[in-house]
Amino acid sequence: MYTRHAVVGTVLGDVTIVATGEAVVGLYFPHHWHRPAQDTFGVPVPIADDELLLRAATQVGEYLAGDRTGFDLPVATAGDPFQEQVWSLLREIPRGETTTYGAIAVQLGDKALAQRVGQAVGRNPLCVIVPCHRVVGADGGLTGYAGGIPRKKYLLELEEPAEVKAARLF
Repeated sequence: MYTRHAVVGTVLGDVTIVATGEAVVGLYFPHHWHRPAQDTFGVPVPIADDELLLRAATQVGEYLAGDRTGFDLPVATAGDPFQEQVWSLLREIPRGETTTYGAIAVQLGDKALAQRVGQAVGRNPLCVIVPCHRVVGADGGLTGYAGGIPRKKYLLELEEPAEVKAARLF
């Protein structure tokens, strides 16, 4: 399968979008915690020359501008069975809502898995598209985000329902 990538600018800084065959397989910020080695991204291509990468870049840009509420892209992940379970649960977190690592662990059948859930969340290869930013600490705090806490804060504020924004004092 043909693996390729493009780097595109967004309001959150540059992102590298990676595709293999007909699926988007990665979206990474610079200095991403668990960013794979550059040589695994395949060849760099001009964004305008690759229909899938262009579609992904367009949708990410629209999402970050508040003009889109979800993604309509073919995606593929290649985690271990536990990671795939966690990433599947991330996809179910509704826009404008958050959950905790512990709550996901309970969904998986064992609250003691919370740390392992955190590790899987941090290795999500499709940040923004698979909404790992919607997972917060047990106290509601903005705990780790592979793309950086300021980006997580931006994404959560972007997705915050209007009535919640209106009720904030500052």
